[in-house]
Amino acid sequence: MSVKDALREQRIETPSWAYANSGTRFKVFAQQGVPRTPYEKIDDAAVVHRLTGVAPTVALHIPWDKVDDYGKLAEYARDRGVALGAINSNVFQDDDYKLGSVCHPNASVRRKAIGHLLECIDIMDQTGSQDLKLWFADGLNYPGQDNIRARQDRLAEALRETYERLGADQRMLLEYKLFEPAFYTTDVPDWGTAYAHCLQLGEKAQVVIDTGHHAPGTNIEFIVSFLLRANKLGAFDFNSRFYADDDLMVGSADPFQLFRIMHEIVLADALKPAAGIAFMLDQCHNLEPKIPAIIRSVLNVQEATAKALLVDHEALAQAQQDGDVLGANGALMDAYNTDVRPLLRELREEMGLDPDPMAAYRRSGYAEQIVRERVGGEAAGWGA
Repeated sequence: MSVKDALREQRIETPSWAYANSGTRFKVFAQQGVPRTPYEKIDDAAVVHRLTGVAPTVALHIPWDKVDDYGKLAEYARDRGVALGAINSNVFQDDDYKLGSVCHPNASVRRKAIGHLLECIDIMDQTGSQDLKLWFADGLNYPGQDNIRARQDRLAEALRETYERLGADQRMLLEYKLFEPAFYTTDVPDWGTAYAHCLQLGEKAQVVIDTGHHAPGTNIEFIVSFLLRANKLGAFDFNSRFYADDDLMVGSADPFQLFRIMHEIVLADALKPAAGIAFMLDQCHNLEPKIPAIIRSVLNVQEATAKALLVDHEALAQAQQDGDVLGANGALMDAYNTDVRPLLRELREEMGLDPDPMAAYRRSGYAEQIVRERVGGEAAGWGA
C-alpha cells in the first residue's frame, strides 16, 4: 500500500467534550459559539470531518451527552456525514464517588457505578457503538485509607460484570492514569495494571493509552510495542503534556514522540482500520478556540503518520542487523525531518478537500455563524 493510500484510510475519532467549554482545574474560560447540546457537538464534529476527510466518528461522554433518544442522535449524526463512536462512562463527578466508584468500600456505591457502566452498554446498543471506554478516578490520598488489595478485587468484579454484558461485536477499553485526583495510590495507575485486568477478562478487553497519563520520561512507544505484540492495544487518547495530564493539542509538546509512537504502529501494520485500534483525540483545554484546535490536532496526527510511513524499513532493518547504531537512528531521523506538508496538501486535493483545512475553516464563516446562533452556550460549564 502506498503512503497516500495509507493516509487516505486513516481514521481519527474526535471527542464531543472538546467542542464544549472546558479547561484546567484552575478555570474554565467560556467561549462564544460553543455547543449547547449533543446535537450541536455533532454539527461541529461534522465540520471537522468535512474539512479533514479522516475524522468520521465522534465519541460521546455519558451523562454529558445524555439524550432521550440515542437512536435519533445516531441518525442525526449519519445525516451529517459522521457516526457516533466510543461511549465514555463517567463515574467520577457524583458526590457518592468521593471515596471511589467501582472500588468504593460501600457496596451500594459500587452498585450505582456498575449500573452506570451497564447503562452505557445499553446506549451502545442504540447507537451502534463498538467501544465502551472506562476511566476510573478511584484511588487513595493517604496510607491506610482503604485496603489496596481489596480495592483491586472490587475493580475486577465490576469489570467482569460489565464485560459479560458486552455484545458480540463490542469491546471494553480500559484506560489508566498515573495519578490525579488521588495522590497516594491510583487503582488503575499504569499500563501493566490495565493489561493484567484485561488479560483476565478476555479478548474483548483491551488497553487505552492516553499519551498524557504517564510519569515524565516514560517511553510510551515501548508500551505501544508491548501491547501490540500482546494484541491488547485497543485505542489511543491522543493529547500532549508538559507536566501532568495537560490535555493540550496532540503533537504540540513533543511531536517527535508522536512520530515514534506512529512508527511502532506502522511497523506492526496496525494503522488501517481493520487492525482494530481506535485513534481518538482527548484534548480539553481552555485557551484555544475549539474547532480549529481539533482540526490542528488531526493535522498533527496526519503529519506524524506520514513521516512514520516514509521510514525506509529495509534500510532500518539492515542497520539494526549490522549493529549500525547511527545508521539505524539515521533511518528514523531522515523520515522525521522530511517536510510532509506538500504530500498531505496533494492528498487532500485528490480527496476533493481544501489543501489547507485551517484556512478553509477560517474562510467558511462557520465560527461567526455559531456565535450568532448559539446564544447562551458560553454559560455551560465543563463537561456540558
